[in-house]
Amino acid sequence: MSVKIRLSRKGIKKRPFYHIVIANSRNARDGSFIEKVGTYNPMLPREDAKRITLVTDRIKYWLSQGAQTTDKVARFLSDAGLTGKYVVNTKQTKKPLPKAKAQERAKVLAEKLAAAEEAKKQAEEAAKAEFEAKEEAPAEEPTPEAPKTEETPAA
Repeated sequence: MSVKIRLSRKGIKKRPFYHIVIANSRNARDGSFIEKVGTYNPMLPREDAKRITLVTDRIKYWLSQGAQTTDKVARFLSDAGLTGKYVVNTKQTKKPLPKAKAQERAKVLAEKLAAAEEAKKQAEEAAKAEFEAKEEAPAEEPTPEAPKTEETPAA
């Protein structure tokens, strides 16, 4: 018989409350269990002492008998110092990642955006340099033009 230490949901709609129970792994989540060893009330603030209550001696007994814990219960027991440090599973599946074509499209789009940003930056620098060049150059005074003499058409 495979035994698990897991959460069993109680409470009402939108007001969860959990019992930490020892249960056969084949039983339903809220089905029959062997022993109740604690409670978890997620509605209370994290600092509240009543948020998680554990019967430590019974949990130690069941762990020594080979009971496996679920991820959430393992985190509770780790925080209480009953087990070693809880390590989050860093091995992620590739299922939530976009497919190959979508990744390629995203890569092309990122390259286009980078090129557009670079062109915009170069245009701003060129405009700034042109503006500075106009400020530094002395203003040219218009040269007086010689009066135009009208030519009489030859008769």
